[in-house]
Amino acid sequence: MTSTAAPLDLLLLPTWLVPVEPAGVVLKEHGLGIRDGCIAFIGPRAAALKLAAKEVRELPGMLLSPGLINAHGHAAMSLFRGLADDLPLMTWLEKHIWPAEAKWVDEAFVRDGTNLAIAEQLKGGITCFCDMYFYPKVASDCVHNSGMRAQIAMPILDFPIPGASSADEALRQAIELFGDLKHHPRIKIAFGPHAPYTVSDANLEKIRVIAEELDATIHMHVHETAFEVQQAVEQTGERPLARLGRLGLLGPRFQAVHMTQISEDDLALLVESNTSVIHCPESNLKLASGFCPVERLWQAGVNVAIGTDGAASNNDLDLLGETRTAAMLAKAVAGSATALDAHRALRMATLNGARAMGLESQIGSLEVGKAADMVAFDLSGLAQQPIYDPVSQLIYATGRDCVKHLWVAGKPLLDDRQLTRMDEQQLTATAIAWGQRISGHSE
Repeated sequence: MTSTAAPLDLLLLPTWLVPVEPAGVVLKEHGLGIRDGCIAFIGPRAAALKLAAKEVRELPGMLLSPGLINAHGHAAMSLFRGLADDLPLMTWLEKHIWPAEAKWVDEAFVRDGTNLAIAEQLKGGITCFCDMYFYPKVASDCVHNSGMRAQIAMPILDFPIPGASSADEALRQAIELFGDLKHHPRIKIAFGPHAPYTVSDANLEKIRVIAEELDATIHMHVHETAFEVQQAVEQTGERPLARLGRLGLLGPRFQAVHMTQISEDDLALLVESNTSVIHCPESNLKLASGFCPVERLWQAGVNVAIGTDGAASNNDLDLLGETRTAAMLAKAVAGSATALDAHRALRMATLNGARAMGLESQIGSLEVGKAADMVAFDLSGLAQQPIYDPVSQLIYATGRDCVKHLWVAGKPLLDDRQLTRMDEQQLTATAIAWGQRISGHSE
């Protein structure tokens, strides 16, 4: 970098810098420079301090990493947090969640619920999230205004949903939204067929053709429970993943969410098609849906990212906590203490999520030329001492309350634990008011 280069907008000097790519690296006493929303410099502290910068920020005791990527959720469902706990998936869905959605979900619900979820995620170190919920245009507006990054999937089912009277209407809206936002720097529109048991072959074919034409991603719940797979086999003689393979949906643009049931044939299909799997361990644990064999997938070369799922089934949007659960669970499921070590777990929560969305050239690791989507974790507290491997401490000994600062495209969205663009008190009051209405305690 020569002295003729324009000054940096911001120079950060953390104690540890974890780029995620190359894998397993921890840089001590290094600096990271940002210019025009992108990473312009990474190098030793001494070299960094020689550069001209409009602002220099010391981050003592802090670990700077790529922003976390929450690869699956239903943001607005944060307003249903705790509404129907301790129930099996189909009872939870059919008896509680679907009726509640039919009654309450409108544009106002989606706006308020999405804003609540965005704020919670920013405070937890998440810079980008995948959303799949009704009224995606409203969710897109929330993301746009917040400064966050997101992939927003239009849900498509064979029956009417809030905001779309049919699958064709949902598809039309998705195509229109895709066109409107295709040049947006932080929002990517995807197609979200809900699950194999709610979408017909004919509608899946339509989605495949359109997604191919637009080079869009497809986000879908697949093999969430053993019951789902067993029912499909009994009714059609075919496993849901095999059906998706036959219909031509699988591929690098396809995100298979949950995948708790994986046979040898399923694994071969995932590998051969280069399909990404989105792992949601806590939602799967809470609904007793099963265990995704993460280490087996990883060793076979499948890209595995991580998601919280919605707050109605988790019940938080805490991706750091989710990653810790994922690392622990992977060891138990594989029967091996070396499965999914801390560095790979962090990669799953960052670069692998970016890869699943087709954004790995822009986000997911700290590399010169990529967007400056970053989070600073404060590891100076009592519960983090002593520090032998800061990444191990981050995954195994740190909670999301240690998130100190967060940037998306170089802009600070969280500064010293404070949201810079959102009113936390107002968001809390709005959520409480919704809770009173839904539980029937409002005036």
